[in-house]
Amino acid sequence: MIIRSSRELKEVYQDLRSEDIFLGTLAYKYMKQSVLIDLLERGISCFPSPLSQVLNNSKAAQVLILKKWMLPHTFVIVRRSDLLDTINIYNRFKIAPVISKEDRMHCGHGVRKWETIEVLYSFMALSESSYPFVVQPFLDDFIDVRVIIIGDYIEAYVRNNPNNFRMNISMGGESYPYDPDEKLERFCHTVMERGKFPYAHLDIKITNDGQYYLSEIALNGGTKGAKIDRKELVQKKQDLLESLANIS
Repeated sequence: MIIRSSRELKEVYQDLRSEDIFLGTLAYKYMKQSVLIDLLERGISCFPSPLSQVLNNSKAAQVLILKKWMLPHTFVIVRRSDLLDTINIYNRFKIAPVISKEDRMHCGHGVRKWETIEVLYSFMALSESSYPFVVQPFLDDFIDVRVIIIGDYIEAYVRNNPNNFRMNISMGGESYPYDPDEKLERFCHTVMERGKFPYAHLDIKITNDGQYYLSEIALNGGTKGAKIDRKELVQKKQDLLESLANIS
């Protein structure tokens, strides 16, 4: 049996068997991880993979799993002691300003710039509920590239915002096409393979010396700035998932 929606999954949930397949991203807001774990334990095949769905919803989890491809000195802060450890590292290497990212925010929301990590620490002392979050050095001079990969389809575009360090188009940024070279494609596919993403929207920072750093990766993203429109994007993703289900 192939289940193609969260509503259908809910209806047949108690009767699922190991040969069943679920296609799509879970719509459960609060129970998603519990359901994904249960599906894994019961041998239900999921496309996109459970790992990619967890990473899609958590910046902190992305750093935990994909840190190897991110800007050096990017850390997950789970509790105050983690932040104190990071203060020592940042001060030792004279890293400032810094960026913090709230765990489950999207479209540039929850991303903040701090002049020093000490300023961030002072704020966090009054806001214990903000854990976990991500902290990383502020990168001033780079190209922000959004890459969309769905099977053999790949396109990329630059996002730029001269009035805001947040490059998101939803934050007022502009875009123009970018021709991804083989090196960038390999970088993106390597990240996707580690996170078990069948398709992805990847935000990549490209420095002046040609280094690639993963900023974030997601299963879904906006189409403003992209050549592909929303309808075609959704169809390509669904076609890919159907083909993966047939192969399995």
